[in-house]
Amino acid sequence: MKLSWTAHTDKGRYRENNEDSFLAVNFDSHEVRILGKVGEGTLSQSDYVFAVSDGMGGAKSGEFASKIAVEKITRLLPQSFKASAMGIDSGRSDILTELFVRVHEQMTYLARCYEECRGMGATLSLCWFSLDSMFFCHLGDSRIYLIPSIGPMKQLTDDHTFVGYQFRQGLMTEREARNAPGKNRLQKALGGGQQYIEPHIGAVKFEQGDKFFLCSDGVVDGLWNHSIEEAVRNGLSGKDIVNFAISEGSRDNATAMVIELHRDSQS
Repeated sequence: MKLSWTAHTDKGRYRENNEDSFLAVNFDSHEVRILGKVGEGTLSQSDYVFAVSDGMGGAKSGEFASKIAVEKITRLLPQSFKASAMGIDSGRSDILTELFVRVHEQMTYLARCYEECRGMGATLSLCWFSLDSMFFCHLGDSRIYLIPSIGPMKQLTDDHTFVGYQFRQGLMTEREARNAPGKNRLQKALGGGQQYIEPHIGAVKFEQGDKFFLCSDGVVDGLWNHSIEEAVRNGLSGKDIVNFAISEGSRDNATAMVIELHRDSQS
C-alpha cells in the first residue's frame, strides 16, 4: 500500500503566535526520517507516523509544549519497528502509552521548574501507519477522522472536554457544542497540571481510497463536520482546508493533515 499526505499550520487572524505543531515521519529499525509538508511513500519498507498537537500555557510555553509533544515521538520509534515488521500488534499500545507518558512527564517537570512554563500543556493526536492498519493514540480536543472510500466520515477520537462528553451522549447538537461556553476547557491533556493521563488508543484497518484527516480545534472552530468531509473527499490539501477554516471565521491557530491510501502499482 502507498500513502500520500499534505499538511499545513497557520496562526490564523486573531493569535499573535502559533501554538500548534504537526509532525510527519517515517521510520524503520535503524532511523527516523523527518518528512515535509507534502509527500508520498510506500508501507512495504517503513512505517509512518503523523501527529498534530495544540499547546497551551502562558507566554510562549504553549508553543513550546506542542513542539515537545511532536519531537519526543521520534525517540521510541526505531525500537518499535521490529515488532511492527513481525506483525506483533499487541506491543503498539504499550509503546504509544509510554510515549505519551514520557511527553507528559517532561512537560510536568518543566512546569514545576520554570515559572514561564507554569501551566504548560498540549493536546496530541497521533496516527501510526503500518502495512494495512492505522494505530492511533490521543489526548485532548485535536481530532482524527476516517473518511472511507465507501461510507460516511467517522471521528475516531473523542474530544476530552465536558462539552465533548455532552455531545457524545446526545445531549447537545453539533451547533450547540460549537457555541457552548467553555467548549475548549480540557479534561485530559499532556502536562497542564494533570496528575495522571489515560490516552485513548485504538486501531482501524484501511483500504485503497481511504483517507484520514488530523486537525487542531482551530479547524473545527471554522468548519462543520460536513464541510470537513466534503473538503477532504474533493481533494483539498491540508493548506486549502486550513485557509478554508480561517476564511469561515476560525479564531484560533489552525492545523490540518490529509493522508490518503493508494494501491502501490509496482506491487
